[in-house]
Amino acid sequence: MDSMAAFMMGEANRGREMMVFDWDKAAKIIAERQPQSASAGLQGDFEWTGGEIWNGGVIVPRDQTYTYLASTWATPILVIDDEEISCYRMESEVPGWHSGTYWPESARATLAEREKGSAS
Repeated sequence: MDSMAAFMMGEANRGREMMVFDWDKAAKIIAERQPQSASAGLQGDFEWTGGEIWNGGVIVPRDQTYTYLASTWATPILVIDDEEISCYRMESEVPGWHSGTYWPESARATLAEREKGSAS
């Protein structure tokens, strides 16, 4: 999507509640599937908003990727093995989460729990 189209979509949806990436859901899916790689971004605008968040069994450090994961109109998605998975919650459901949220503690705990369980 070009910049003008993105601007127009943003204007058309001004005042609507933001959909924010659901890090907890993403962590559960990643823990279950154990993919080599996973990315996150906004559907329909992935090339500008998406980036790798998981690689080789570990979280990709924030300074080695770029993601923008909140929108009033574009659905946040998780991409694993070329499968796009709708992955969001409404901003009011996760106070403090926004476009810049990256691997919050609750999601990290889900991954750590899975790692601990697989080591047993």
